[in-house]
Amino acid sequence: MHAITISEPGGPEQLRWTEVPDPTPGEGEVLIDVAASAVNRADLLQRRGLYPPPRGASEVLGLECSGAIAELGPGVPDWQVGDEVCALLAGGGYAEKAVVPATQLLPVPSEVDLLSAAGLPEVACTVWSNVVMHAGLGEGDVLLVHGGAGGIGTHAIQVGRALGATVAVTAGSAKRLERCRQLGAAIVINYREQDFVEELKAETAGADVILDNMGASYLGRNVDALATGGRLVVIGMQGGVKGELNIGKLLTKRASVAATGLRGRPLEEKARIVAAVRESLWPLVESGSVLPVVDQVVPMAEAGDAHRALEESTVFGKVLLAARS
Repeated sequence: MHAITISEPGGPEQLRWTEVPDPTPGEGEVLIDVAASAVNRADLLQRRGLYPPPRGASEVLGLECSGAIAELGPGVPDWQVGDEVCALLAGGGYAEKAVVPATQLLPVPSEVDLLSAAGLPEVACTVWSNVVMHAGLGEGDVLLVHGGAGGIGTHAIQVGRALGATVAVTAGSAKRLERCRQLGAAIVINYREQDFVEELKAETAGADVILDNMGASYLGRNVDALATGGRLVVIGMQGGVKGELNIGKLLTKRASVAATGLRGRPLEEKARIVAAVRESLWPLVESGSVLPVVDQVVPMAEAGDAHRALEESTVFGKVLLAARS
């Protein structure tokens, strides 16, 4: 089969479409004929040598894919060869075939085509595990999403709206903010021109939940933006890894800060997240309330171009990689 390999850590030009051995499913795993994968910021870090895959995971990039089951490993009930699925991966999505634990499979929703389904598993599991399972977002809450125009952000907007929350987002242009509003954001904040703490406090009592991809550079202001009892969940480090945390403000607000990752979690934790997504989020996808937002589809062999697009921050939603023309 063909897969994207990294000739050496560096820029997008280091990605190569090369022949590699076919993977083989083991106990509890399935082999997928990949229709598409999707580009995530973690892929950009791995390409640069800054985010190695977990032990035992494929060295091939790609944290999600869609396709059809080609082969079942031993001990896989409930699935059959030919089933169309999408999958949460620890690696291996930028390839014509991928192996994944069966517990990380999701059926392709009826409202979503097979190609677009590749852009769902990573954002769905990330948003649901953090915003709902950890932070407990509910009806009437205020959700602040940083990076509202990205893959995670566009998904989180729709989930928050579907759950009855008031969704606020930050993004870097009026055009991107308007598109966020069309997805369901009630409060839109241009981070280049406005202070998100002031803008949020002008319309609410603060955020009950903040989903943050920036990390250190936003830490202090995120705490300022929290409502009493608010929950800040940090899932990215685009703004650095070390920041100063005012414990006094947290105590006064009875607030909390958590930092979580998805890729390196034990298989049983991922299985619980995928099961929760299938049970509670998939009906919202099936009904059309929450759908993948696809900016562009790029041939997988040209993955370097897709990485450049994401790095230039011109993408709204997801960039997909089609494994076959």
